[in-house]
Amino acid sequence: MEILKEFIIFLKNRNKLFLLPLLSVIIILGGLLVIVEGTVVAPFIYTLF
Repeated sequence: MEILKEFIIFLKNRNKLFLLPLLSVIIILGGLLVIVEGTVVAPFIYTLF
């Protein structure tokens, strides 16, 4: 959790808070892929890209 706190402080200092929603969605999707294993989700990801 210390890394998350430091990252938020970094974003505040650099005035890059607009990146926070984008990065949080990427992290959530990455966590979802790890949890449900890549083989089940692969067809859906393929259609997105």
